[in-house]
Amino acid sequence: MTGKERVLAALAGTETDRLPLMPITMMFAADTAGVRYRDYASDYSRLVEAQLRTAEEYGFDYVSAISDPAREAADLGAVVQYFDDQPPAIVESQALLADKDRLRTLRQPDLSARGRMRDRVEGVALLASRVGGDKVVEGWVEGPCAMAADLRGLNTLMLDFFDDPAFVEGLFDFVVAMEIEFARQQVRAGASLIGVGDAAASLIGPRFYETFVLPQELRLVAAIRATGARVRLHICGNTRKILRGMGQTGSEIVDLDSMVPIAEARAAMGPHQVLLGNIDPVRVLRDGSPDSIEAALAECHRQAGAGYVVGAGCEVPRGTPRENVLAMTHYARTHR
Repeated sequence: MTGKERVLAALAGTETDRLPLMPITMMFAADTAGVRYRDYASDYSRLVEAQLRTAEEYGFDYVSAISDPAREAADLGAVVQYFDDQPPAIVESQALLADKDRLRTLRQPDLSARGRMRDRVEGVALLASRVGGDKVVEGWVEGPCAMAADLRGLNTLMLDFFDDPAFVEGLFDFVVAMEIEFARQQVRAGASLIGVGDAAASLIGPRFYETFVLPQELRLVAAIRATGARVRLHICGNTRKILRGMGQTGSEIVDLDSMVPIAEARAAMGPHQVLLGNIDPVRVLRDGSPDSIEAALAECHRQAGAGYVVGAGCEVPRGTPRENVLAMTHYARTHR
Protein backbone atom coordinates (compact mmCIF):
# COMPACT_ATOMS: atom_id res chain seq x y z
CA MET A 1 0.00 0.00 0.00
CA THR A 2 1.08 3.57 -0.59
CA GLY A 3 0.80 5.98 2.30
CA LYS A 4 -2.26 7.57 0.72
CA GLU A 5 -3.94 4.22 0.17
CA ARG A 6 -3.17 3.24 3.76
CA VAL A 7 -4.62 6.40 5.29
CA LEU A 8 -7.74 6.44 3.13
CA ALA A 9 -8.38 2.76 3.83
CA ALA A 10 -8.06 3.37 7.55
CA LEU A 11 -10.50 6.25 7.36
CA ALA A 12 -12.94 4.08 5.45
CA GLY A 13 -12.70 1.37 8.11
CA THR A 14 -11.17 -1.19 5.77
CA GLU A 15 -8.10 -3.34 6.28
CA THR A 16 -4.61 -1.85 6.00
CA ASP A 17 -1.20 -3.49 5.77
CA ARG A 18 -0.03 -1.55 8.84
CA LEU A 19 -0.95 1.40 11.02
CA PRO A 20 -0.95 4.85 9.36
CA LEU A 21 1.79 7.21 10.58
CA MET A 22 0.82 10.90 10.68
CA PRO A 23 2.72 12.91 13.32
CA ILE A 24 2.67 16.70 13.02
CA THR A 25 6.08 18.15 12.18
CA MET A 26 6.76 21.85 11.78
CA MET A 27 9.93 23.10 13.51
CA PHE A 28 11.21 19.52 13.50
CA ALA A 29 10.71 19.34 9.72
CA ALA A 30 12.42 22.69 9.18
CA ASP A 31 15.39 21.58 11.28
CA THR A 32 15.56 18.25 9.46
CA ALA A 33 15.92 20.11 6.17
CA GLY A 34 18.20 22.82 7.58
CA VAL A 35 15.63 25.55 6.87
CA ARG A 36 15.30 28.65 9.02
CA TYR A 37 11.76 28.67 10.44
CA ARG A 38 10.96 32.16 9.21
CA ASP A 39 11.61 30.86 5.69
CA TYR A 40 9.61 27.67 6.33
CA ALA A 41 6.57 29.72 7.35
CA SER A 42 6.85 32.40 4.66
CA ASP A 43 8.13 30.58 1.54
CA TYR A 44 6.02 27.62 0.48
CA SER A 45 8.86 26.10 -1.54
CA ARG A 46 10.97 25.80 1.63
CA LEU A 47 8.08 24.24 3.53
CA VAL A 48 7.53 21.73 0.74
CA GLU A 49 11.16 20.67 0.61
CA ALA A 50 11.25 20.23 4.39
CA GLN A 51 8.02 18.22 4.45
CA LEU A 52 9.12 15.95 1.61
CA ARG A 53 12.51 15.30 3.16
CA THR A 54 11.04 14.57 6.59
CA ALA A 55 8.31 12.30 5.26
CA GLU A 56 10.83 10.36 3.21
CA GLU A 57 13.39 10.04 5.99
CA TYR A 58 10.87 8.80 8.57
CA GLY A 59 8.38 6.97 6.37
CA PHE A 60 5.38 9.18 7.11
CA ASP A 61 2.19 8.51 5.19
CA TYR A 62 1.42 12.16 4.57
CA VAL A 63 2.83 15.64 4.09
CA SER A 64 1.27 18.79 5.51
CA ALA A 65 1.08 22.51 4.82
CA ILE A 66 0.73 23.39 8.51
CA SER A 67 3.18 26.00 9.82
CA ASP A 68 1.51 28.44 12.24
CA PRO A 69 -1.94 29.82 13.13
CA ALA A 70 -1.30 33.39 11.94
CA ARG A 71 -1.88 33.07 8.18
CA GLU A 72 -5.54 34.06 8.04
CA ALA A 73 -5.17 36.75 10.69
CA ALA A 74 -2.23 38.28 8.82
CA ASP A 75 -4.22 38.55 5.59
CA LEU A 76 -7.07 40.21 7.48
CA GLY A 77 -4.68 42.86 8.74
CA ALA A 78 -3.77 41.64 12.22
CA VAL A 79 -0.43 42.62 13.72
CA VAL A 80 1.89 39.62 13.46
CA GLN A 81 5.40 39.43 14.89
CA TYR A 82 7.97 37.46 12.92
CA PHE A 83 11.06 35.77 14.30
CA ASP A 84 14.12 34.34 12.61
CA ASP A 85 13.73 30.78 13.85
CA GLN A 86 10.38 30.55 15.66
CA PRO A 87 6.78 30.54 14.40
CA PRO A 88 5.10 33.88 13.71
CA ALA A 89 2.92 35.10 16.57
CA ILE A 90 -0.15 37.31 16.67
CA VAL A 91 0.33 40.37 18.90
CA GLU A 92 -2.67 40.02 21.20
CA SER A 93 -2.18 43.43 22.80
CA GLN A 94 -2.97 44.93 19.39
CA ALA A 95 -5.82 42.57 18.49
CA LEU A 96 -7.46 43.36 15.17
CA LEU A 97 -10.93 43.28 16.74
CA ALA A 98 -10.08 44.94 20.04
CA ASP A 99 -12.95 47.21 19.01
CA LYS A 100 -15.88 44.88 18.34
CA ASP A 101 -17.49 47.38 15.97
CA ARG A 102 -14.70 46.74 13.49
CA LEU A 103 -16.24 43.37 12.65
CA ARG A 104 -19.03 45.20 10.77
CA THR A 105 -16.55 46.58 8.23
CA LEU A 106 -14.15 43.62 8.08
CA ARG A 107 -14.01 42.08 4.61
CA GLN A 108 -13.12 38.56 3.60
CA PRO A 109 -9.53 38.26 2.30
CA ASP A 110 -8.85 37.99 -1.42
CA LEU A 111 -7.30 34.54 -1.81
CA SER A 112 -6.14 35.32 -5.33
CA ALA A 113 -3.87 38.08 -4.02
CA ARG A 114 -0.36 37.54 -2.73
CA GLY A 115 -0.52 36.83 0.97
CA ARG A 116 0.07 34.20 3.60
CA MET A 117 -3.10 32.27 2.76
CA ARG A 118 -2.18 32.18 -0.92
CA ASP A 119 1.29 30.95 0.03
CA ARG A 120 -0.30 27.95 1.78
CA VAL A 121 -2.50 27.18 -1.23
CA GLU A 122 0.56 27.22 -3.49
CA GLY A 123 2.39 25.00 -1.01
CA VAL A 124 -0.43 22.47 -1.18
CA ALA A 125 -0.30 22.53 -4.98
CA LEU A 126 3.45 21.91 -5.01
CA LEU A 127 3.18 19.13 -2.44
CA ALA A 128 0.47 17.46 -4.53
CA SER A 129 2.58 17.68 -7.68
CA ARG A 130 5.62 16.23 -5.93
CA VAL A 131 4.07 13.30 -4.05
CA GLY A 132 1.54 12.26 -6.68
CA GLY A 133 -0.63 9.50 -5.28
CA ASP A 134 1.98 8.20 -2.84
CA LYS A 135 1.07 10.25 0.24
CA VAL A 136 -1.88 12.17 1.58
CA VAL A 137 -1.50 15.92 1.16
CA GLU A 138 -2.92 17.79 4.15
CA GLY A 139 -4.03 21.39 4.01
CA TRP A 140 -4.85 23.33 7.15
CA VAL A 141 -7.33 25.94 8.43
CA GLU A 142 -8.06 27.42 11.82
CA GLY A 143 -11.22 26.40 13.63
CA PRO A 144 -13.88 28.91 14.73
CA CYS A 145 -12.79 29.34 18.34
CA ALA A 146 -9.08 29.52 17.56
CA MET A 147 -9.49 32.01 14.73
CA ALA A 148 -11.88 34.18 16.74
CA ALA A 149 -9.34 34.24 19.59
CA ASP A 150 -6.62 35.28 17.13
CA LEU A 151 -8.71 38.23 15.99
CA ARG A 152 -10.28 39.31 19.26
CA GLY A 153 -7.64 38.25 21.80
CA LEU A 154 -7.99 35.02 23.75
CA ASN A 155 -8.85 36.48 27.14
CA THR A 156 -11.29 38.98 25.67
CA LEU A 157 -13.06 36.28 23.69
CA MET A 158 -13.52 34.22 26.84
CA LEU A 159 -15.35 37.18 28.41
CA ASP A 160 -17.40 37.71 25.25
CA PHE A 161 -19.04 34.31 25.71
CA PHE A 162 -20.66 35.75 28.84
CA ASP A 163 -20.93 39.42 27.94
CA ASP A 164 -21.93 39.46 24.27
CA PRO A 165 -22.95 36.07 22.87
CA ALA A 166 -24.49 37.69 19.79
CA PHE A 167 -21.11 39.19 18.90
CA VAL A 168 -19.46 35.78 19.32
CA GLU A 169 -21.99 34.21 16.97
CA GLY A 170 -21.40 36.93 14.37
CA LEU A 171 -17.63 36.59 14.66
CA PHE A 172 -17.83 32.81 14.31
CA ASP A 173 -20.05 33.21 11.23
CA PHE A 174 -17.45 35.47 9.60
CA VAL A 175 -14.57 33.19 10.52
CA VAL A 176 -16.17 29.97 9.30
CA ALA A 177 -17.16 31.53 5.96
CA MET A 178 -13.51 32.51 5.48
CA GLU A 179 -12.18 29.10 6.49
CA ILE A 180 -14.61 27.25 4.21
CA GLU A 181 -13.31 29.16 1.20
CA PHE A 182 -9.69 28.74 2.35
CA ALA A 183 -10.24 24.99 2.65
CA ARG A 184 -11.90 24.82 -0.77
CA GLN A 185 -8.93 26.55 -2.36
CA GLN A 186 -6.56 24.04 -0.78
CA VAL A 187 -8.68 21.09 -1.92
CA ARG A 188 -8.70 22.47 -5.46
CA ALA A 189 -4.91 22.71 -5.22
CA GLY A 190 -4.63 19.02 -4.35
CA ALA A 191 -5.29 18.50 -0.64
CA SER A 192 -7.17 15.29 0.14
CA LEU A 193 -7.26 16.02 3.88
CA ILE A 194 -7.83 19.32 5.70
CA GLY A 195 -6.66 19.77 9.26
CA VAL A 196 -8.81 22.02 11.45
CA GLY A 197 -6.89 23.46 14.40
CA ASP A 198 -9.18 24.77 17.15
CA ALA A 199 -6.94 24.86 20.22
CA ALA A 200 -8.85 27.61 22.03
CA ALA A 201 -11.89 25.33 22.21
CA SER A 202 -10.15 23.28 24.89
CA LEU A 203 -10.38 26.26 27.25
CA ILE A 204 -14.17 26.41 27.43
CA GLY A 205 -16.56 24.01 29.09
CA PRO A 206 -19.02 21.65 27.42
CA ARG A 207 -21.95 24.07 27.64
CA PHE A 208 -20.23 26.86 25.72
CA TYR A 209 -18.58 24.36 23.39
CA GLU A 210 -21.87 22.76 22.43
CA THR A 211 -23.71 26.10 22.24
CA PHE A 212 -21.20 28.19 20.29
CA VAL A 213 -18.35 26.10 18.88
CA LEU A 214 -19.79 22.74 17.90
CA PRO A 215 -22.45 24.13 15.51
CA GLN A 216 -19.76 26.09 13.68
CA GLU A 217 -17.34 23.14 13.59
CA LEU A 218 -20.18 21.06 12.15
CA ARG A 219 -20.74 23.71 9.48
CA LEU A 220 -17.04 23.87 8.63
CA VAL A 221 -16.50 20.10 8.57
CA ALA A 222 -19.60 19.52 6.45
CA ALA A 223 -18.46 22.10 3.89
CA ILE A 224 -15.00 20.55 3.67
CA ARG A 225 -16.39 17.04 3.29
CA ALA A 226 -18.70 18.30 0.53
CA THR A 227 -15.56 18.97 -1.53
CA GLY A 228 -14.59 15.29 -1.29
CA ALA A 229 -11.79 15.91 1.19
CA ARG A 230 -11.49 14.32 4.63
CA VAL A 231 -11.13 16.26 7.87
CA ARG A 232 -8.69 15.99 10.78
CA LEU A 233 -9.83 17.82 13.93
CA HIS A 234 -6.94 18.94 16.11
CA ILE A 235 -7.75 20.59 19.45
CA CYS A 236 -4.70 20.93 21.67
CA GLY A 237 -5.08 20.80 25.43
CA ASN A 238 -7.31 18.94 27.84
CA THR A 239 -10.44 18.15 25.86
CA ARG A 240 -11.87 15.51 28.21
CA LYS A 241 -15.03 17.55 28.87
CA ILE A 242 -15.82 18.08 25.19
CA LEU A 243 -14.92 14.66 23.76
CA ARG A 244 -18.51 13.76 22.99
CA GLY A 245 -18.99 16.90 20.93
CA MET A 246 -15.69 16.45 19.10
CA GLY A 247 -16.86 13.01 18.06
CA GLN A 248 -20.03 14.52 16.60
CA THR A 249 -18.30 16.91 14.19
CA GLY A 250 -18.05 14.36 11.38
CA SER A 251 -14.26 14.63 11.24
CA GLU A 252 -12.71 11.44 9.91
CA ILE A 253 -9.72 11.82 12.29
CA VAL A 254 -9.78 13.28 15.79
CA ASP A 255 -6.39 14.12 17.31
CA LEU A 256 -6.00 13.73 21.08
CA ASP A 257 -3.52 15.61 23.24
CA SER A 258 -1.45 13.66 25.72
CA MET A 259 -3.50 14.54 28.81
CA VAL A 260 -6.61 12.86 27.36
CA PRO A 261 -6.90 9.11 27.99
CA ILE A 262 -7.63 7.45 24.66
CA ALA A 263 -9.97 5.02 26.38
CA GLU A 264 -12.18 7.95 27.42
CA ALA A 265 -12.24 9.25 23.86
CA ARG A 266 -13.14 5.85 22.52
CA ALA A 267 -15.98 5.52 25.03
CA ALA A 268 -17.26 9.02 24.24
CA MET A 269 -16.96 8.83 20.45
CA GLY A 270 -17.84 5.23 19.75
CA PRO A 271 -16.08 2.41 17.92
CA HIS A 272 -15.94 3.92 14.43
CA GLN A 273 -14.16 7.22 15.12
CA VAL A 274 -10.52 7.18 13.97
CA LEU A 275 -8.28 8.47 16.78
CA LEU A 276 -4.74 9.83 16.45
CA GLY A 277 -2.14 10.16 19.15
CA ASN A 278 -1.32 10.64 21.79
CA ILE A 279 2.03 10.10 23.50
CA ASP A 280 3.40 13.09 25.41
CA PRO A 281 5.45 15.04 22.85
CA VAL A 282 8.08 16.17 25.36
CA ARG A 283 8.32 13.71 28.24
CA VAL A 284 7.81 10.59 26.15
CA LEU A 285 8.77 11.42 22.56
CA ARG A 286 11.58 13.95 22.94
CA ASP A 287 12.98 12.87 26.31
CA GLY A 288 12.22 9.13 26.24
CA SER A 289 13.95 6.17 24.67
CA PRO A 290 12.88 4.15 21.61
CA ASP A 291 11.75 1.32 23.89
CA SER A 292 9.66 3.59 26.14
CA ILE A 293 8.15 5.30 23.09
CA GLU A 294 7.06 2.00 21.57
CA ALA A 295 5.62 0.89 24.90
CA ALA A 296 3.64 4.14 25.18
CA LEU A 297 2.33 3.75 21.64
CA ALA A 298 1.33 0.18 22.37
CA GLU A 299 -0.78 1.40 25.28
CA CYS A 300 -2.40 4.07 23.10
CA HIS A 301 -3.10 1.43 20.47
CA ARG A 302 -4.58 -0.92 23.07
CA GLN A 303 -6.94 1.75 24.37
CA ALA A 304 -7.98 2.87 20.88
CA GLY A 305 -8.43 -0.58 19.39
CA ALA A 306 -9.39 -0.45 15.72
CA GLY A 307 -9.30 2.92 14.01
CA TYR A 308 -5.95 4.10 15.32
CA VAL A 309 -3.33 6.36 13.70
CA VAL A 310 0.18 6.69 15.14
CA GLY A 311 1.20 10.16 16.25
CA ALA A 312 2.09 12.31 19.22
CA GLY A 313 -0.24 14.40 21.36
CA CYS A 314 0.79 17.47 19.36
CA GLU A 315 3.74 18.63 17.25
CA VAL A 316 6.94 16.59 17.30
CA PRO A 317 9.16 18.97 19.31
CA ARG A 318 12.29 20.55 17.99
CA GLY A 319 15.30 18.64 19.31
CA THR A 320 13.64 15.21 19.32
CA PRO A 321 16.35 12.61 18.64
CA ARG A 322 16.17 10.93 15.26
CA GLU A 323 16.01 7.46 16.81
CA ASN A 324 12.97 8.49 18.86
CA VAL A 325 11.00 9.52 15.79
CA LEU A 326 12.10 6.31 14.08
CA ALA A 327 10.61 4.43 17.05
CA MET A 328 7.20 5.75 15.98
CA THR A 329 7.96 4.60 12.46
CA HIS A 330 8.95 1.14 13.67
CA TYR A 331 5.78 0.76 15.73
CA ALA A 332 3.56 1.79 12.82
CA ARG A 333 5.35 -0.55 10.42
CA THR A 334 5.09 -3.55 12.70
CA HIS A 335 1.46 -3.23 13.84
CA ARG A 336 -1.93 -3.18 12.17
